[in-house]
Amino acid sequence: MYSLLISPLFSGMKDAPQGLFNLCVIEWALSTTFGGLFEYNEVSGPLRNAQHSKSMSKADEPRVNRQISAASIRLIDQNGDMIGVVPAGEGMKLAEQAGLDLVEISPGASPPVCKILDYGKYRYEAQKKAHEARKKQKVIQIKEIKLRPTIGEHDLGIKLRNTMGFLEEGDKVRITLRFRGREMDHQDLGMQVLARVQETLKEHCKIEQSPRIEGKQIVMMVGPR
Repeated sequence: MYSLLISPLFSGMKDAPQGLFNLCVIEWALSTTFGGLFEYNEVSGPLRNAQHSKSMSKADEPRVNRQISAASIRLIDQNGDMIGVVPAGEGMKLAEQAGLDLVEISPGASPPVCKILDYGKYRYEAQKKAHEARKKQKVIQIKEIKLRPTIGEHDLGIKLRNTMGFLEEGDKVRITLRFRGREMDHQDLGMQVLARVQETLKEHCKIEQSPRIEGKQIVMMVGPR
């Protein structure tokens, strides 16, 4: 039967060594015949998908059904009621009768706490909560505002509005005032500019670094309240 099926596929291998040809025939026949059949998995018995089996063995996954190694467990049923300490086998039997899974939710307890639930739904809800938590996390960035000692009123107002916008978004702001050439002889002008910045922002921020001379510039750092 297989010779009829594979002859078109291997018509180009007539010149190959006979042993290699036979090996290819056997491998193809086995994969065609048995590749789609059931594969056993400890989590819930027969599975059609080997990839699912691998995903269930991740270190961060709780033990489920036959993966639970404890002889006795503290069981919570599918309604949230505490059943008490029972043999693990009895818990799996009750879960099977309910058409659900036995999941080890507190492996560090003695005995471990297990609950009867829909594991697929449990995983989905856990992944959804983790995704929402990641969305709510705010990564604090450090923005930079550059000033000059001779900056005009209009430009300074724009810089201050940008700074307040960054602070409202939860970011820190590094304010840098740079001198050029002979401007270094008038550092007091730079300090006056930064004093005005501090006065304007005092209701919107906390000073994390007071104005400090670093080479040819004065630097200060502000953060959100």
